[in-house]
Amino acid sequence: MGPFSTCLKRCRFKVCNWPILPAHERRRSTFASRIWSSIPGVRSEKGRMYQWRKFDFFEEKLGGKCAIPEDIQGGIGCCSSGRGKLVIGCDDGTVGLLERGLKFNFGFQAHSSSVLFLQQLKQRNFLVTVGKDDQMSPQQSALCLKVFDLDKMQEEGSSSVSPNCIGILRIFTNQFPEAKITSFLVLEEAPPILLIAIGLDNGCIYCIKGDIARERITRFKLQVESYSSITGLGFRVDGQALQLFAVTPASVSIFSLHNQPPRLQTLDHIGCTVNIVAMSDHAELIIGRPEAVYFYEVDGRGPCWAFDGEKKFIGWFRGYLLCVVADQRNGRNTFNVYDLKNHLIAHSSVVKEVSHLLCEWGSVILIMTDKTVLCIGEKDMESKLDMLFKKNLYTVAINLVQSQQADASATAEVLRKYGDHLYSKQDYDEAMAQYILTIGYLEPSYVIQKFLDAQRIYNLTNYLEKLHEKGLASKDHTTLLLNCYTKLKDVEKLNVFIKGDDSVGEHKFDVETAIRVCRAANYHEHAMYVAKKAGRHEWYLKILLEDLGRYDEAIQYISSLEPSQAGVTVEEYGKILVEHRAVDTIDILMKLCTEDGDLTRSGTSNGNYLSMLPSPVDFLNIFVHHPQALMDFLEKYTSKVKDSPAQVEINNTLIELYLSSDLNFPSISQASNGGDFNVRAMSNTAVISKTQTNGKPSVDKKGLNKEYLDRCEKGLQLLKSAWPSELEHPLYDVDLAIILCEMNAFIEGLLYLYEKMKLYKEVIACYMQAHDHEGLIACCKRLGDSGKGGDPSLWADLLKYFGELGEDCSKEVKEILTYIERDDILPPIMVLQALSRNPSLTLSVIKDYIARKLEQESKLIEEDRRAIEMYQEDTLAMRKEIQDLRSNARIFQLSKCTACTFTLDLPAVHFMCMHSFHQRCLGDNEKECPECAPEYRSVMEMKRSLEQSSKDQNQFFRQVKTSKDGFSVIAEYFGKGIISKTNNKNAGTLQSSSTSTSGL
Repeated sequence: MGPFSTCLKRCRFKVCNWPILPAHERRRSTFASRIWSSIPGVRSEKGRMYQWRKFDFFEEKLGGKCAIPEDIQGGIGCCSSGRGKLVIGCDDGTVGLLERGLKFNFGFQAHSSSVLFLQQLKQRNFLVTVGKDDQMSPQQSALCLKVFDLDKMQEEGSSSVSPNCIGILRIFTNQFPEAKITSFLVLEEAPPILLIAIGLDNGCIYCIKGDIARERITRFKLQVESYSSITGLGFRVDGQALQLFAVTPASVSIFSLHNQPPRLQTLDHIGCTVNIVAMSDHAELIIGRPEAVYFYEVDGRGPCWAFDGEKKFIGWFRGYLLCVVADQRNGRNTFNVYDLKNHLIAHSSVVKEVSHLLCEWGSVILIMTDKTVLCIGEKDMESKLDMLFKKNLYTVAINLVQSQQADASATAEVLRKYGDHLYSKQDYDEAMAQYILTIGYLEPSYVIQKFLDAQRIYNLTNYLEKLHEKGLASKDHTTLLLNCYTKLKDVEKLNVFIKGDDSVGEHKFDVETAIRVCRAANYHEHAMYVAKKAGRHEWYLKILLEDLGRYDEAIQYISSLEPSQAGVTVEEYGKILVEHRAVDTIDILMKLCTEDGDLTRSGTSNGNYLSMLPSPVDFLNIFVHHPQALMDFLEKYTSKVKDSPAQVEINNTLIELYLSSDLNFPSISQASNGGDFNVRAMSNTAVISKTQTNGKPSVDKKGLNKEYLDRCEKGLQLLKSAWPSELEHPLYDVDLAIILCEMNAFIEGLLYLYEKMKLYKEVIACYMQAHDHEGLIACCKRLGDSGKGGDPSLWADLLKYFGELGEDCSKEVKEILTYIERDDILPPIMVLQALSRNPSLTLSVIKDYIARKLEQESKLIEEDRRAIEMYQEDTLAMRKEIQDLRSNARIFQLSKCTACTFTLDLPAVHFMCMHSFHQRCLGDNEKECPECAPEYRSVMEMKRSLEQSSKDQNQFFRQVKTSKDGFSVIAEYFGKGIISKTNNKNAGTLQSSSTSTSGL
């Protein structure tokens, strides 16, 4: 215990809050090694890192054996890499540049003596060197800093090819005394600003900042606490914060350069020698010591990795820790690549004496002291995984792909192979744990097929649950999971799955599938819960009505829905509801279609708003087996709503219900919506069974129950009330109503409709079919009076009917002849022809009628004879006058002017009509007699009018058709000269004039 206590008292630093002995005081005895390895928090190579698995994840590049080209002859003093090339500084002052494959590009003389340090910049193709040149004076130092632009070469004709030196700077001045340079680092800030840190052996750091090419620079000096040599530098840039790590053999410090003056903070009181300082990708400082490798952040020491061996070189490459370790027992140098995340050694090989460690071209480059080069590159991910799969190291493979941020699909593939491996080992639980991690990348069917065995249903259930949690389950997956629950009879899990408290259960699975599976397994309550939560009202009602028969609950549920949703559900399930709860269903429909009567105001509803409500017509199909309920519903609706947009369809349905003898569903009115019926074509197709009761056509009502008679009465009232006098068209389909009346032998309605439509012939046809002669004549008296808008031709139809009746109807014929004679409806010849077909009628029936007609015709003939004689006399007189005008001279004896009545003097004008005028009393170019011209013009105008009307054939035929005596119309046209075989030309103007002179 004595030596151990002494060691603890001398402890000067901590690792993971546990004391660690300084390396220069730790004895390398077996006892001391045990003490070091036994301290918690220190990861020793013997205790742990020696146990790390070793793999060969790296391979040699460039064919294995390669060396620095012979073009570089001097000893290698410093190296740098960047922008796809290696830069080597030699002790003879030359600098050589190597391309990929260690091919020599070019070299140039950078300094006259030797190159001590150099760095290839990343952002710009600049090279910064520190070397010895010739002294200009004894007071000036031989060390200087140069900046070369590698993109600009000297002009042709120079002695050698070299890049342009854009800046030369003396490092040491009077304010900055000369000392040995032990470290060198350049930071590229915003171009062209450079920040150069130069570490000296006296603990000072000279900093040069600015544009060296333009000599716009500032210098400042930093000093660490211990005045020992600066063995390593590292810049850390975090946003606007700029910090500089400084390492000495006895300390680790950090300078905050963004503070003025820069603030110094000592992070640790241990340090390291040269070449074992590096910076990680996360801007952490890495230093190597014989006992461990330490990581530092801005707030102090971070993790450390302890393993024995003298560290000669430390580096960082793509997340790997590079370390060249010297084994003092056998004198060999080992190059190790550590994967700190996965706790494995990615590569390990014995190497020669290393002089420089670089990273370029995606490889790690080790330059040996004998100028040989070892280039090591990382293998591709597929090769590394194949290596691990062959060794069944699946956990290592998983950690590897995750640490290197591989594609998620690649990680899933590794997990799948690991799961397959565990499955083959019959470790089904662990295999399923791996398969669950592949959800989203591996096809679920691949896993499901492996666990379809009933003995593995628990694993399958677990997988399907995770699949639903991530929202990647299909309908089939939901079906399978619910079947698993039902087979396991695990109601608790089924409740969690269906009735989860996260309120998003409906998004985890296909709702319809879940409802269907639960319903098939008789878990009706679960199915109803899902349907209600997801708003699938149709499924909820389907279960209530079809499976459970809870009709009252279904009615209550529909009543709680929004009107639009309630309407859809009633349309779908209304047939079942009407069958079992007709009254309640009608109440729901009334609320939907009338908004419970709120819109009815004084018997009139708001038509615009009613058009937005469901129409009763939309729900007619649910009453297909219950027409009585349909009639009740429509009667309630029409009693509340008087101006429904669907009033016509509603009335059509009600009419069919009222007139149907067995109260069937109104299929005709439903099929006829929007149809067009030809009443006149169909009016005679129905067979109506009628008998004569009290002299009027009527249906034989014997055997009809009171209910049907009441419905017929309602039907007639509806026919009348829905066709008010102020409307031209009724609020129902007239053609459909006529067909329904004929089909159901509803004569009262049929007569009303025919009379309302002025189809008088169809009205008397009904009486004719019923052989109601008294009613037929009475109907003709009412409908055949032309003075009251009737149709007199009905009497002709009656006469024809009785003429073809074949029985004695003398009384009726005599009465009919009275009205025909009064209104002169038919000529006697047509009367005789019509009655001649009835053998039961005798001549005595028409004897008086014929006698009166003959007497009347005789009087007309005598009047026509006298008129003819008068017209003949007038015509003869006119012809004589015309002949006299043509053949004899006319003597004008008037002594006074017809116009002014003064004595007629010359010049005078005489017309053939025996009128004379002063020439001054006539107008210019007056060629017609002013007295006779108006009469002549009226005659000519009448003639032109007759000629024009003769061309209108439609008018002629219309007059012939509508006239009682068509022959008289034709004779009138002949008499007016409209119809003639020749077209007589005008004879000209019947005038003649002569101009009297003084000799007249």
